Amino acid sequence: QVQLVESGGGLVQPGGSLRLSCAASGSGFGIYAMGWYRQAPGKQRELVAVITSGGSTNYSDSVKGRFTISRVNAKNTVYLQLNSLKPEDTAVYYCNIQMFRGSVYWGQGTQVTVSS
Repeated sequence: QVQLVESGGGLVQPGGSLRLSCAASGSGFGIYAMGWYRQAPGKQRELVAVITSGGSTNYSDSVKGRFTISRVNAKNTVYLQLNSLKPEDTAVYYCNIQMFRGSVYWGQGTQVTVSS
């Protein structure tokens, strides 16, 4: 069974920064893509950023230039650096991994609150 452990959320003022991390553990690894989604109250879950095993990245237009996704394959860990945070970035952020064999796993979520 694959488990994802997220960390790094919290309360930050507008313009501030946070770094989220997500470490995957378990058996049968062959991770194709690792990514982050977010869900704000009353809204649907949306893609924030994703990175493939080859290093290709894709970002939501709303975070381009402010957020950076990275991964360390040897550690099965993905990071999300959040800079220039805005109140509209407030949401629960979920880690997501997609395996080469097709399975998809989600983390438990970590709260990011941007407020003065």
